[in-house]
Amino acid sequence: MSNEDLKANSREDSFLETRGFERPRALLHMIPEDLATLLTLANHHILSARQFSRDHILQLVRLAARYETLPQMINRPLTGKILISAFYEPSTRTRLSFESAWHRLGGDVMSITDPASTGIAKGESLTDIGEMLNHYGDMAVLRDSHAHAVYEMSEPMRIPLINGGNGTDEHPTQALADIYALLKWRPELTDQNLVSASRVKIGIVGVPSEMRTVRSLLILLCLFSGGIDEIVIISESESPFSPGQREELEKAGLSIRVNANLDEELPKLDVVYINTIAWTGETFETMGLQYRLSADSALKPDSIVMHPLARGSELDPSLDNTRHNWYFAQSRGAVFVRMALFSVLLKVLF
Repeated sequence: MSNEDLKANSREDSFLETRGFERPRALLHMIPEDLATLLTLANHHILSARQFSRDHILQLVRLAARYETLPQMINRPLTGKILISAFYEPSTRTRLSFESAWHRLGGDVMSITDPASTGIAKGESLTDIGEMLNHYGDMAVLRDSHAHAVYEMSEPMRIPLINGGNGTDEHPTQALADIYALLKWRPELTDQNLVSASRVKIGIVGVPSEMRTVRSLLILLCLFSGGIDEIVIISESESPFSPGQREELEKAGLSIRVNANLDEELPKLDVVYINTIAWTGETFETMGLQYRLSADSALKPDSIVMHPLARGSELDPSLDNTRHNWYFAQSRGAVFVRMALFSVLLKVLF
């Protein structure tokens, strides 16, 4: 092999390592398959991260890893099925991720990207819309700026409804993608009884009371508390938690600390999860813009950076070509996690 070929392979290895493309295989080997656990989710709405047990998560990430590593085995089981993609709040990544996942499984998609083009503009209720959707598709995804919307729409629905983000409340499938990326990076976190030296310290830059991605992620991290040494919330907010939120997390086994000084914590963190966007009613609010990460930040050498995207100035592109970058792995993995969830909800496991 020539020197040029070796250099090309080295660059490719670095590319794969940075984005975690090769890591899912370890999850296939470490997690025993348990289809019975997955089938307990069949035909259910997915409205909150609280609906998932630890076994649910392990089996979903195992199935996602199978889809990611064995694409040739996908037999397009959703051929003839229709997804109704109702995004009443602006979205690129989440909407396309859901729709890509459905198409990869062979299904067709009907999209709604503007509530002004629906009966809502004429005063139609969400419950009436939900009733109508039963007749038009086999599953629906709703993103809405109001926390109550997905619950109202779900009441009359007999097809599964997935919460694609509801105001400042939750974003359960983003949290699934986050956990999938985290477990690909460190597969041993699937072991609930890790020795102290192997546990990770996670820093979350954001406001748990206002940011739905952070809220749902923390709920799922409770299920893996045995592998987490500490979670540090990086925020200047005097009240970063909603009433009872911190108590719930600590009761579930997480050790929580708050510090406004990111630079002080960075050298000690194994994972840095950063977000600055919170949806408030019909628009969004940026929070914590004083926190910035770049290739020059004092990151622990083997640490990873995660971000739900889209990013702003808080996440400098200089990190993109470093081994800290796992936010692209999050984005890529979201498709496979949603494929797994679709398969489970409609009982079309391969």
